[in-house]
Amino acid sequence: MNENLRDIGMDTEAGQHQGAEKLKSRLGLILLSAGCAIGLGNVWRFPYVAGENGGGIFVAVYILCLILVGVPAVMLEMSLGRATGKSITRAYEAAEPPGSWWHLSRYVLIFGPYILLGFYTVLTGWLLYYLCYFIGGDFGSQHYASQAEAGAASLKMFESFLGNPAAMLTATLAVIAAAGIIALRRVEKGLEAVTKPLMLLLLFMMIALAAYCLTLPGAMEGVRYYLYPDLDRFRNAGVPRVLTEALTQAFFTLSVGQGSLLVFGSYASKEHSLVNESLYIVGLDFMVAFLAGLIIFPACFSYGLRPDSGPDLLFITMINVFSGMEHGQTAGVLFFFFMFVAAFTTVATVFEGNMAAVRDLFGIRRIPGALLNTLLITVLALPVIFGFNIYNDIHPLGGRSNFLDLWDFIVSTNILPCGALFMTLFAAAGWGFHNFRKEVNTGAGLRLPAWTSGYFRIFLPFIIVLILITGYAGVISKWSS
Repeated sequence: MNENLRDIGMDTEAGQHQGAEKLKSRLGLILLSAGCAIGLGNVWRFPYVAGENGGGIFVAVYILCLILVGVPAVMLEMSLGRATGKSITRAYEAAEPPGSWWHLSRYVLIFGPYILLGFYTVLTGWLLYYLCYFIGGDFGSQHYASQAEAGAASLKMFESFLGNPAAMLTATLAVIAAAGIIALRRVEKGLEAVTKPLMLLLLFMMIALAAYCLTLPGAMEGVRYYLYPDLDRFRNAGVPRVLTEALTQAFFTLSVGQGSLLVFGSYASKEHSLVNESLYIVGLDFMVAFLAGLIIFPACFSYGLRPDSGPDLLFITMINVFSGMEHGQTAGVLFFFFMFVAAFTTVATVFEGNMAAVRDLFGIRRIPGALLNTLLITVLALPVIFGFNIYNDIHPLGGRSNFLDLWDFIVSTNILPCGALFMTLFAAAGWGFHNFRKEVNTGAGLRLPAWTSGYFRIFLPFIIVLILITGYAGVISKWSS
């Protein structure tokens, strides 16, 4: 079976799941795959990194990195899924030559999406909590004498929430339960039916909020900082840092390497080439990150604040911005709603990948599979929740690290780059570049030319190794200081 599939490049549907599920539309594939990729990194890291590294110069370099690294990585993962119709637990086994060992990687890679959801559901719960806070009307009742006083109040509120394990657990369980309920139905009736309108609403709301923020007094100063090519900031950062930051942001924002996009490839039809689909997915991912900058920079500069990176941006700086805004409560509801949607679509799509993994590995049907995944993800989320309060004296990576940092280290610094590197090597030496290219080029649309063989065999693995080394250097530097 494996040999036949490999030889014909999986042109038939023979490799599909038993009772194979298919998405209803091409738009569903693109939006679900983009929903898997689009997440917090698009918002709480990209604008900050762009501003610090030359503004428009960094944005241009980032776009180039998305094309050179992001698009090929997405093609690699989706092609293996579409060719075999399997999840990460069976895809290598279906495509590898007989007697090969490539499939053994599943015993490592299968943990990636689970550990990712172990902390990502907690972060999504934070967004849900703040969304409910704004909707509930509590925001706006306070009046602060200065931005400093408002910032101190925002920090106190955030720290109070992190110190409340019951509140954090409730918000996280709500997110996990919602993803589990969606997963009870077949992908076209559950996840696709929910995610398509949410993603379209996300894009609409971001455009509307960006348009509003651009009308704020002093907004253009923020736009200039964000998009104007600043040679001084570029030189201060240095070419190596700018390239490294752009490469790592382009790679990690797409979450390639752990098998989540592979699952949506397995649900895809063969009517369109994966070159086209990958470009659309990466394009949507960039669009969300770009729009986030058009929201955050004008808003922050309008109120005399510089945007931070990470949780401080969302839960302290932006709260500070909304506290001084004329329609702050409405803007806050819109902002945290689109942030919640961006994060939750990642949770729901990765959850679906886990469903496919246990179905392929153990033959578990949807209802018991959803219950099992809900339980496993909850167990993995508990250390992250309690790491901010009950276990806040435990620092697994040294310094002031907590379990969120540990889970993120396992996934972002290890499983994602190692999984992507493994896929590139498999496409070159296991499955074979000819079969990979044949699958990518199946269907109408752009074609992957034969001369790219050297790029996929040599250059792309080299870049991923560089990202892997850079990730370790960053972690060592951060937690040893």
